[in-house]
Amino acid sequence: MKKRRSRLDPTRPVAIWRSKDLLEGKPTDSLTIILRTRGCRWNRCTMCGFAAEGAPATAEDLMVQFRVAADRLSSRTRVVKIYTSGSFFDPMEVPAQVRERILDLLSGTGVEKVVLESRPEYIALDVVLDCVSRIDVEVAIGLETSNDLVRSHSVRKGFTFSDFKAASEIVHRGGGTVKTYLLLKPPFLSEGLAISDALRSSRAASPYTDLFSLNLCNIQRGTVVERMWQQGSYRPPWLWSAVEVLKNAPSVPIICDPVAAGTRRGPRNCGRCDRAIAEAIRKHALTQDPGVFEHLDCGCKSAWEKVVELEDLAFGAPLA
Repeated sequence: MKKRRSRLDPTRPVAIWRSKDLLEGKPTDSLTIILRTRGCRWNRCTMCGFAAEGAPATAEDLMVQFRVAADRLSSRTRVVKIYTSGSFFDPMEVPAQVRERILDLLSGTGVEKVVLESRPEYIALDVVLDCVSRIDVEVAIGLETSNDLVRSHSVRKGFTFSDFKAASEIVHRGGGTVKTYLLLKPPFLSEGLAISDALRSSRAASPYTDLFSLNLCNIQRGTVVERMWQQGSYRPPWLWSAVEVLKNAPSVPIICDPVAAGTRRGPRNCGRCDRAIAEAIRKHALTQDPGVFEHLDCGCKSAWEKVVELEDLAFGAPLA
């Protein structure tokens, strides 16, 4: 691991890609930038392997990374998402002067909204006010679940639902909006409990949220979840489970990008229907129309229904 980290270039971002996102309820062009920072200071979550992407980037390095990424902006780009695999508001990851310079540069383009990620402890009113004074900002917070017991022991997130609520209120008071990440199927939850937890969490967090992002747990290297998966004690969620949550979540907009869908390490069904279900999930993210799920069917759906019904009786072992 140390050898791999030493080869990472602190002047090059982890990834850059163009896609589509919702802006005021309509699909628009977006650019996602993952900056290579020193990484998340918490770095204890059971499902997160992003720490392996970190490098000791200086303020100058980060600006070089951003300029490399900014070359991918087009005249149609309206949303820019800047991630660090940690917290954009953590001054040890992204110094204040870097944050200010990046937002100032984006404000001079046609970009209308910037999405930034942060843990609650770094979200302060003066920081939010400063960001919003430069450009419209949406702050993404990885709540994962409204259940403090699940978040503390299954995910090991290190903050409470009260911390999330307080941070969300600060963002709103400062004029920003809040995107809330929910995790479908944290470790140690059965398929049925995972669905119930995601739906319960969406209802509990909806008063504090402008947009939900349902993240389907996948197997990242070097994580607790990977070790459980290798031992046969964890299976990523069924895509049918994601559809169930998306169809029944509250009226707050909810998006989902089923990363690694259909692969061994990603959310999946039987293999035959994975591509169609994943495409419907992505289409729903841009339309918010549950009708995209109406005509989906596969023989594996009955197997999924049995898993949801019976897995709680399997003493923690995945049934499929």
